[in-house]
Amino acid sequence: MENLRERISSLKKKRNAIILAHNYTLPEVQDIADLVGDSLGLSLEAAKTDADVIVFCGVTFMAETAKILNPSKIVISPEPDAHCAMAGMCGPEDIKEMRRRNPGAAVVGYVNSTAASKAEMDVCCTSSNVLDVVSSMEEQDIIFVPDSNLGAYAGSRAPSKNMILWKGFCPIHQSITAEMIDDLKREHPDALVLVHPECRSQVIEKADVIGSTEMMIRSARESDNKEFIVATELGMKHRLMKECPGKSFYFPDVALCGVMKMTTLNSIVRCLETMSPQVSLPADISERAYNPVKRMTEIK
Repeated sequence: MENLRERISSLKKKRNAIILAHNYTLPEVQDIADLVGDSLGLSLEAAKTDADVIVFCGVTFMAETAKILNPSKIVISPEPDAHCAMAGMCGPEDIKEMRRRNPGAAVVGYVNSTAASKAEMDVCCTSSNVLDVVSSMEEQDIIFVPDSNLGAYAGSRAPSKNMILWKGFCPIHQSITAEMIDDLKREHPDALVLVHPECRSQVIEKADVIGSTEMMIRSARESDNKEFIVATELGMKHRLMKECPGKSFYFPDVALCGVMKMTTLNSIVRCLETMSPQVSLPADISERAYNPVKRMTEIK
């Protein structure tokens, strides 16, 4: 593995590349990345980088988002088949139909969506800034795609808005149940409960802290508590343990995303050696998706 790390370091310098990795990727991938973070943090980094090449370790919609923000740069997705299931649940024609059924409504779309779907949105959001994005909309009627759980959470915090929800979800967060949290709480009664807003409302109701992966990390780091129950994908445990030494973290066993684990050190070496597979988007899609994505990076 050390040889792979050295090879990546050498190739990164040769290509003037930056490696971005999501919090859910493999520990060894996180450890060689220039930045590890959530969708908003990585999108912001992609928007301002001076690197010629962006290697995006995560799922394909993330690499597409980086390409939308950086059309002149080379963006590489080490595992082009690492497709987010939620992103595949709502396509551009679905959004067009929702608009037809709800004239005058604004479309707010979760960043966990394809570039073609983003091109049909008014603004994108992440779990970090969803509440700010929804609250900033002038329209009262908000079509929210594709994550019904995140949309319902935003609606519960913005009662003046009429949330029209698409019935998508993250299979990993959807698999976490309130009973699982109750079981962990019985085992660890002093633990604080950190819940991602992609979870079902019944799980969110169990939370001491609700927020994105970055908010979870910040909360755990700043808290005096030593134990935490974490309702999100298991990949988060690596970064939490690195940044919060001496603290313990308990996850539901079901919360494992195999797609997020597809990127490996080998695939990063391969893509830097071959400079492929590069993300390529149709010009019209990229141009129409730019404004919704750019607005997302400006609402923090």
